[in-house]
Amino acid sequence: MCVATGLQIGCSPKNRTSKQTPTTNTKVENKEQRVQVSTEYGNIVLKLYNETPQHRDNFIKLVNDTFYHDLLFHRVIRNFMIQGGDPQSKNAQPGQQLGAGDIGYTIPAEFNNKLIHKKGALAAARQGDMVNPQKRSSGCQFYIVQGQVLDSARLQMIGMQNGISYTPEQIAVYTTIGGTPFLDMNYTVFGEVVSGMEVIDAIAAVQTMPGDRPMKDVKFTITLVKE
Repeated sequence: MCVATGLQIGCSPKNRTSKQTPTTNTKVENKEQRVQVSTEYGNIVLKLYNETPQHRDNFIKLVNDTFYHDLLFHRVIRNFMIQGGDPQSKNAQPGQQLGAGDIGYTIPAEFNNKLIHKKGALAAARQGDMVNPQKRSSGCQFYIVQGQVLDSARLQMIGMQNGISYTPEQIAVYTTIGGTPFLDMNYTVFGEVVSGMEVIDAIAAVQTMPGDRPMKDVKFTITLVKE
């Protein structure tokens, strides 16, 4: 279960049939929820967008269920993103290939042209378009964008290719803070980093093996921030 690298999309095994999101009785109050990602490199605080309620509610449920306890950031690409949430990473052996684990269901895409892949964006991984034309999200795997700063000409070209017209504010973000605009409207963005951007940079800089798994495991645990 991966996100695009350049124009190539990696995914989990093609023969897998994605199930629909299960119905639960979990209800989340309509307020901005924050979560903390704890790592040996420091803590990352994320806020979850109310504009993507299905992704928000699912993420909160998994956090409450301690699903994200001692998992790995199993795929790390400098100047791109860090990815985690594969349940198979919890007890993974050294060198084991990861990324194909899932939770048995997917979530409908919740694209919003106001929610872009700026640096620090939290988004859902998914299978590729060939097996997932509706671009449904993984029920558990996510990534946090590091990305790069782009010039306006490059951003305009990406926008034209994807049929996106960026606002002046979004252009300013991509040309000063950076991100991965080629993923916009293709992967659901459902949150962003509030604090701990330096932790993203530190994790993105670690040495990796073929397949982009860090040489040294980068464990994380996610908990709700009580307010």
